[in-house]
Amino acid sequence: MITLYGIKSCDTMKKAMTWLDNEGVDYTFHNYKKDGLPEDLLEQWLTSPGWETLINRRGTTWRKLDQDVRDNIDEASARAIMLDNPSIIKRPLLDIDGERTVGFSPEEYAARFK
Repeated sequence: MITLYGIKSCDTMKKAMTWLDNEGVDYTFHNYKKDGLPEDLLEQWLTSPGWETLINRRGTTWRKLDQDVRDNIDEASARAIMLDNPSIIKRPLLDIDGERTVGFSPEEYAARFK
């Protein structure tokens, strides 16, 4: 099973979906804005790829956090932030039968789907 997680309005998401569509990859899209983020799913992601990989430190959601929160983030606080606002998770997150890739690179996707 292949699932792509993210938000539809993200430019990087659009690139990933276009790539998958052009390559004829059958996948399910999970939209955080519409479908939310199940806690049990986040628990799996905290194990792999891990909270430090998941947190998008370049986005506006990160920049809107208080400086004290950003300076002192740890797994517990990252978990709470991601559950409260999944937009802070790097996009896209591609899950292929439990193997996860965060971000989009045409070369990496090509290698995954050889």
